[in-house]
This record gives sequence, C-alpha cells and structure tokens, in this order.
Amino acid sequence: MAQKRDYYDVLGVSKNADKDEIKKAYRRLAKKHHPDQNPDDKSAEEKFKEINEAYSVLSSDEKKAKYDQFGHAGVDENFGAGGAGGFGGFGDFGVDLGDIFGSFFGGGASSAYTARRGPVRGRDLQDSITITFEEAAKGAEKTINISRYEHCQKCSGSGAKAGTSAKTCPTCNGTGQMRSVSRTPFGSFQSATTCSTCGGEGTITENPCEACSGRGLVRVSRKINVKIPAGIDNGQVITLRNQGDHGRKGGPAGDLRLQINVKRHKLFKRNGYDVHIDMPITFVEAALGAEIDTPTLYGSVKFKVPAGTQSDTNFRLRGKGIQRLGGGGQGDQIVKVIVDVPKTLSDKQKEILKSFGQTLGIQEFGVRKSFLDKVKDNLGL
Repeated sequence: MAQKRDYYDVLGVSKNADKDEIKKAYRRLAKKHHPDQNPDDKSAEEKFKEINEAYSVLSSDEKKAKYDQFGHAGVDENFGAGGAGGFGGFGDFGVDLGDIFGSFFGGGASSAYTARRGPVRGRDLQDSITITFEEAAKGAEKTINISRYEHCQKCSGSGAKAGTSAKTCPTCNGTGQMRSVSRTPFGSFQSATTCSTCGGEGTITENPCEACSGRGLVRVSRKINVKIPAGIDNGQVITLRNQGDHGRKGGPAGDLRLQINVKRHKLFKRNGYDVHIDMPITFVEAALGAEIDTPTLYGSVKFKVPAGTQSDTNFRLRGKGIQRLGGGGQGDQIVKVIVDVPKTLSDKQKEILKSFGQTLGIQEFGVRKSFLDKVKDNLGL
C-alpha cells in the first residue's frame, strides 16, 4: 500500500493555515482536478479523491486536531492495519498479529498499547524564512514567529482540572485494550482491540482542564531567534532541535525544520561559493587599459584591466566570494567585463573614430584577424 501524502502538502497550505486558507486551496484544486474537467484522466481522478480526503480532515476542528497530533493514524482507524496477505489474511478476521505471536509464545500484544500510553514525542514542524543575498553569504540572526502546541500551564500538561487527576479506565482496567477470543478455521486466537472508552490511553479524565479541553496541550505563538550560518544557500534547511510541538506524557519535543529562501540580488549571482558580476567598461578603457572599481560583498575593490581587453573576459578576485559553510575560507568573485559600445555619437566623435579607423588602414588584427583566417581556410582562399 502506498504511503499517504501529508494532507497539508496535498492542499499546498502551511501547518498554520486557517479555515479560509484551507477552503480556498481546496476549491482551487478541486476545480482543477475535477473528473468533469479531465475526462479519461485517471491521475486527475485519483488526485481529486486525495484532495477531498485531505479537506474532509483539515476542515474539521476535531479531525484536524487528531491529525496534527497523531498524523494519519489519528484520523484513520484502519491506517497501518495488516492486509489479506502475510498469514492467510488474518487481518480480515480483525485479529491483531501481535496477539497471535504473543499467544504462540505465551506473551501478549500489551507492549504495543503500552507504547501508546507511554511518552509520545511532539510533532515536527516546518516553516520557511526569506533572507537577503548578503545575509546568506555572511550569516545573520533573525527572529521568526511560529505557532505550536505547548504544555498547558493551567494543568501542567496533565489534561485534568486543577485538584483532580486522571483515573484508571474501568472498561479496560488501564490496559488500553479489550481482549476477546476469535474462533477461526485455524483454531481459537486471542485478539485485542483499542478500548473505546479511553481510546487506548488506559486512563480517563472525568474533570478535564478547561484551558486545554483535557488534551494537556494548547496552541501558542512564539518568537524564536534563529542563527543563519554564513554560506547557506537557497532551498537548504536548518533544523532547530526541540522547537516543534511539545511531547505528551513526558515525551520530548519535536523539531522545527526551517527552509531558507534567498532573495535575488540586483548585481550578484551565486555559483557554489563564488560570486559572479557583469561589469561594463568603455571602449577606451578596454583598448588602453584602466584601473576599475567593482562592488563586492565586502565593499568596493580596484582591479586592473590590461590594454586590449576583449568583451566577456573574466577576472578573478580571490577571497571575495561567499563564506564556506562551517568555515574553511571563502570563494572568489568572478568579474566579467562587458565592453559598452556607445549607440549614439556626436559628429565630432564620429570624425575622431573615422580618423582612428583610417590610421589602421586595411590591417586586420586580434580576434577579427583570427576569424578571417578561419574563413579563408574554410573556403580554400
């Protein structure tokens, strides 16, 4: 069975999207992938079903809360259940394979339920941040706002009203499961199902905390300081440990994965740890040579353009590029000079250039001479 996609990814919304955002995303995608709009397209039909399934969960406060806490398992009672393969289709009889193996070896399936009732790690969160080209190159400190579940301060995360506590479930006596004996063509097998009274928790809260409705967690907004390391690139992810949702029953908090989006720069382009820039120079500077000022990430720098420099020539400025992640020096800056040929000339300037051209006579030199030589060779002249 193919693994289900994250419902937020299906609708293309963030974990913090409100109902209006979710509804708008659903309407847009449902219209795009509706079978009537895509006749004979099986992929569109499957996509449409996936979109509807995601919306049915995220549009319901109750289902969304369960999904945020437990993922697909929280909203699909059949999620992760065994199929008809394996051991002769035992899954069709409602038999828990853990109980079957436990019966064979004198044990039981209580370990699976014990794990559910034990510490639960908090959910990982995902977010993104947009930074400038310079901040990515040199590093920076930023502050972001996130929304996450934290332990309810009023009940200290217990879920019970102050002065009360959770009690052992009378239906399952704290085991979180209901056992029964199933008679099949293969014999009698002991099976277990989740206790419907406590939902497998083993305890019930008769007087739930008003602040968190008995969940032990409440959604809060937090400001978090983030250190952006020098040299990070567009699309890379920073993992902030223990900054996700808080865990339940003493479980650790999840992580926050922060994707970095780098703005484009008006002058610079990045290639690895090198910085590239196109630098226009005049015809006179290219012909006679000159000392040129060029901007870098670290201020203006002078470099020499030798006489006779051709357009598109590259010059390398050592150490003027981007800081390498984790240290280890910096990249270079590559300056490509572009000879700027004037489009409009005064009469006087035209006369000067004509005189200059006459001094050259019919002599061919440089790139033009090389090109003409190749033409002659090719034509057999």
